[in-house]
Amino acid sequence: MLKRLEQVTALVVAAGLAIVSYWLFFSWAQGDSQKPMRISEPIAKPNQKENPKPLPRAN
Repeated sequence: MLKRLEQVTALVVAAGLAIVSYWLFFSWAQGDSQKPMRISEPIAKPNQKENPKPLPRAN
């Protein structure tokens, strides 16, 4: 009887860990996201020039 209880407990714990690890993996990897990722254009700072002068080369 005790052996059977240990087996059932081990199965429940293993299933719980599997569900939690599955959920964490896909939430961290963003694999189950329903909305598409939006990539925005970088915003230039107001005091930043469009074409800054290139740096001199070190010889």
